[in-house]
Amino acid sequence: MMNCFIAGTDTGVGKTHTTKILLDSLRADGIDAVGYKPIVCGDRDDAHILAAASGGLPLEQVNPVWLKTPVAPWVAAQLENTSIDVEALIAGYRILAAEHELVLVEGCGGWEVPITANYSTADLAADLGLPVVLVVANRLGAINHTVLSCQSIRARGMNLRGIILNHLVDEFDTAIISNKNCIPQVAKTPLLTEVIHSQDWIETDWLTGA
Repeated sequence: MMNCFIAGTDTGVGKTHTTKILLDSLRADGIDAVGYKPIVCGDRDDAHILAAASGGLPLEQVNPVWLKTPVAPWVAAQLENTSIDVEALIAGYRILAAEHELVLVEGCGGWEVPITANYSTADLAADLGLPVVLVVANRLGAINHTVLSCQSIRARGMNLRGIILNHLVDEFDTAIISNKNCIPQVAKTPLLTEVIHSQDWIETDWLTGA
């Protein structure tokens, strides 16, 4: 079993949808897998989705920090006159990891989004010591975002497990069709699997070692 940090090339690339499908697939195979989204900014729909997909875990355990403003966590915390306790976020993960077989930690926004003035989503992933899975929205512009994110992850000496290509729409244009072959080669990162629009199952052998 392999706990993972689910990162994204940007906000809105489908991290929560992908994490939910992974959890559903793992739990259907009898694995006690749960999600952890330490920070949510804006509405709390993503946290509710992951809590339900985690067998009904308490919402506060799945998502300990909820900021109401839909901006980067550092900015939202300033606007709401609060601060984010990074150590509490790490402790929340460790509790889940001790109680469940597998934990998928979903980041907030893109890879380098600031949590505080001097601490980013990337720093959190590094402190958790987890391999990284990068969710890429399959659309025009994905190549550049993916290459830059992969370079940043590797520059930190972290284990980049691979890419999940998320298809946001059913209609495929030239960029979407070509990205599947182009992105893994240019980013020098394996394609783990794809998520097709409205899909409700995903391959998980790369997580379970099966």
